[in-house]
Amino acid sequence: MPAPRPIPYELRRGPFTSAQAYALGVTPTMLAGSRFIRLFPRVWAARSYVMSEHDRVRAAQLSLPEGALPSHTTRLRLLGYEDAPATPYHFVIDRDQKIVSNDIRLHRTLLMPPTDAHGVTPAAAFVQCCEVMRLIDLVKLGDWLLHHEHASLEEIGQLLADQPWRPGVPQCQTVLPLLDARSRSPKESEVRVILCVVGLPLPEVNVDLVVDGRWLGCVDLLYRAWLYVVEYEGRQHAFDTAQFNGDIGRYGRFRRRGVTYLQVTQERLAHPRTLADEVYADLVGLGYDGPPPVFGRDYRALFQKIRSRRP
Repeated sequence: MPAPRPIPYELRRGPFTSAQAYALGVTPTMLAGSRFIRLFPRVWAARSYVMSEHDRVRAAQLSLPEGALPSHTTRLRLLGYEDAPATPYHFVIDRDQKIVSNDIRLHRTLLMPPTDAHGVTPAAAFVQCCEVMRLIDLVKLGDWLLHHEHASLEEIGQLLADQPWRPGVPQCQTVLPLLDARSRSPKESEVRVILCVVGLPLPEVNVDLVVDGRWLGCVDLLYRAWLYVVEYEGRQHAFDTAQFNGDIGRYGRFRRRGVTYLQVTQERLAHPRTLADEVYADLVGLGYDGPPPVFGRDYRALFQKIRSRRP
């Protein structure tokens, strides 16, 4: 029995279209064989090839009409933002096209938003997300974009001013005042915005804590007037030996200098009302005389999509 024809080198490097395969001498019968896998209509990959997320987005794009560009959460995941659903894949195009796919959303627009070499710009993708995501998730996403300098408040604000008719613009105007580029992780952002919307004092974000001339560490959230620190403890704090030992030393310095602190875990964050009440109780114990947390409309709105208010 003759050996099967080798797979062309170009087809072993990632997803490809049927047309690309035919141009390299691969027949429909070969494509239907066991050495290839169909990813989307007219899009394939060698079964031995290990697909990355970028490959899967590229495969989805290859199945679409020319000119469709990654948008919404898909564009932002290509930047490395992981706290958003990987599917469906989102693309935008400037003409009417029909597709049938459970894994792809092709958005149609009369005028393409600002674009770069990889799709719509991160700023434009953020505005798109504002139409469909919960407020708390948008704060986490927006903080991440600003912190990593993928977008700026000025760039986003200019887009809102230039194209106020775009979907997501009214909602984005609600989100922008809540963003803080100093936040270093989505979970830190989540803790901060929960505490802020219930009426607790605004903390300083990711600042050096110096007491009696001694540097104690860079802290997530600092209520300086009460020498109170709130720290989010991600899983890396438990499983990274260097991080774990560093935390032990830092919290020891806090205690020796009279700094009260609260360590927030994912389990604690899953109960935001309890977390806010605990922070309030700690602050009161340190002399805070402000009102208790209010779990009213602003708090409930955090966990909902933003209602559209057209300008």
